[in-house]
Amino acid sequence: MSESRPPLPPFTRETAVQKVRGAEDGWNSCNPERVSLAYTPDSYWRNRSEFIRGRAEIVAFLTRKWVKELDYRLIKELWAFTENRIAVRFAYEWHDDSGNWFRSYGNENWEFAENGLMQRRLASINDLTIKETDRKFHWDRSGPRPVNHASLSDLDL
Repeated sequence: MSESRPPLPPFTRETAVQKVRGAEDGWNSCNPERVSLAYTPDSYWRNRSEFIRGRAEIVAFLTRKWVKELDYRLIKELWAFTENRIAVRFAYEWHDDSGNWFRSYGNENWEFAENGLMQRRLASINDLTIKETDRKFHWDRSGPRPVNHASLSDLDL
């Protein structure tokens, strides 16, 4: 049986929002293997200046990422969509092993295969040093962002 990850393209506004929230919840798990299953086996990424191909490289990349980016909290927001493509903007907060806090801002362009797995992810990201008191993303690490937590737009980010 072939893999499938609903909702499937072509996307409506409602299904595009579902896809974005599903991706956010997956990434907030900080589980590289779980996240990799949302991508085609030969998925292609550009993440900052890194070029990644396939699930094994995705798992290796995310493992390195979450060893460095501690207490990671991410919010994604739908920007635009077409039949099999979605554009999102996002921000995430994290700290390094010295306790320095950052907010990383970015945009992603996603392209999906017919089975709903992402086959292409192009991400541009910038990091901003922040004080711990300037953090805006506060929720329990044991789960996804609560439904009532402010969105990026609500936070004016």
